Amino acid sequence: MIHTHRMEVFACRASKDFACKVIEHLNANRHPDEPPVHLGELLVDQFSDGEFQPCYAESVRGATVFIIQSTIAPADNLMELLLTVDAAKRASADKVIAVMPYYGWARQDRKDRPRVAIGAKLVANLLTAAGADRVMTCDLHADQIQGFFDIPVDHVYASKVFIPCIKALKLKDLSVAAPDMGGAKRANSYAKSLGGRQECGVIICHKTRERANVVAEIKAIGEVEGRNIIIVDDMIDTAGTLCKAADVLKEKGAKSVRCCATHGVLSGNAVQRIHDSALEEVYITDTIPHPELEGDSKIRIVSMAQVFASIIDKVYNYEPISPDFTY
Repeated sequence: MIHTHRMEVFACRASKDFACKVIEHLNANRHPDEPPVHLGELLVDQFSDGEFQPCYAESVRGATVFIIQSTIAPADNLMELLLTVDAAKRASADKVIAVMPYYGWARQDRKDRPRVAIGAKLVANLLTAAGADRVMTCDLHADQIQGFFDIPVDHVYASKVFIPCIKALKLKDLSVAAPDMGGAKRANSYAKSLGGRQECGVIICHKTRERANVVAEIKAIGEVEGRNIIIVDDMIDTAGTLCKAADVLKEKGAKSVRCCATHGVLSGNAVQRIHDSALEEVYITDTIPHPELEGDSKIRIVSMAQVFASIIDKVYNYEPISPDFTY
């Protein structure tokens, strides 16, 4: 296809390693007649008071610009993405697409108590106000966040990489568990994909909280005894819910308990909790960078770079992306 404008890919500071992997996959599938894609140079001037200013070191005039950045804590990462989108728009880019492997503030998707903000909606408004023409992201905490945007949202699922990993384990008596009631739809979708010739059961863990990040009690609903269980979730934060659920499932007679969670936030002593728990293995993706976990004995990192590279390439070439939207 002949384009009237070129592709340019940039990365903010929190996602440079992920962006490099995306570039590798983009070039691996590039037609020999097409020029290779490179990671554009983005400079960030840092001021003594903590303020910073992104600056493109090359022209983006008339280009379709993809900006890769996970908005993990601190809030500077979100601000850097917003400033970079704004800079591209002011530099006359034709289209600006925010590629957010991890969409921060997604847990604030509703008013669950009086006088609180809806952070996920505010972030959507900020991205649109900054000048983003499209957003790509992965495993939002709540699917309805897509409706917070008035621009297109490409919402991909980590099941694309997790399901092959689970199948490679060749586990018999397999069941998929949701760590809370909100994850029931995700667990059911995984179970359908993993069922094949044998039935794959679904287990729901019902939890009550004392306060944020503190779980009071978990009850498992479904057949647990004698099953190899995979807990599926969109993220692991403190790992309190996950580890307590794994311990409860093991106490109820599960053969083994593993977990596949897209975003490894892993705050506080989450890694130590995982190592001290009944979990045999935990699979997370590289939407949030964790170089310190390379080679970890229990936590495995699976890359989403190829999935994002495929979506970026298809969006740029105006190709259908529906085959990539498997839960």
